[in-house]
Amino acid sequence: MTAVERLLQRYRAQLALPWSGSLSPTERVWVAVYDPADERRLRAALPSFELATRQAGWTWHALDLTAAFAEWMAAHPYREAYFAEPELLAGSLSAFEEALALRVRQTLEAAEPRSVVGVVGAGSLYGLTRVSRLMERTSPALRGRMLLFFPGRVEGHNYRMFGARDGWNYHSIPLTP
Repeated sequence: MTAVERLLQRYRAQLALPWSGSLSPTERVWVAVYDPADERRLRAALPSFELATRQAGWTWHALDLTAAFAEWMAAHPYREAYFAEPELLAGSLSAFEEALALRVRQTLEAAEPRSVVGVVGAGSLYGLTRVSRLMERTSPALRGRMLLFFPGRVEGHNYRMFGARDGWNYHSIPLTP
């Protein structure tokens, strides 16, 4: 059994547990931690995660953040200046963070309470923003559950993206293979 298949198995077990309505928003986030080398396998298995969710009687909503920065940059009025002098972009990353948080919040608010929002593409945010900040800003809008696919590792509740960045301590439920 591959690591992604074991992760799917852990997810199915998590879905089978009773859902408490008294959890804080951050405790309603499940973080599926996987080796970054398994990214393609994980993406190929996303339909299986959706199927497992639906078989458990929950609704599935998918959110892919992979192209979020490129889409934001393409719509930015100063994009040509940023392409000419990329160091200028550092001052605008907070605007990207806000646009990204808005996008995630809108998806979470549109999802019904008996749903899972599967968020993929967190690795594409590396170097642009911290996933921990995104979770802090968006989890209050979460009515059901979020399944955040996280390329990296977890030690306790300390997450490290790609094993390189300083981790963060978070109240989520880690799912590991």
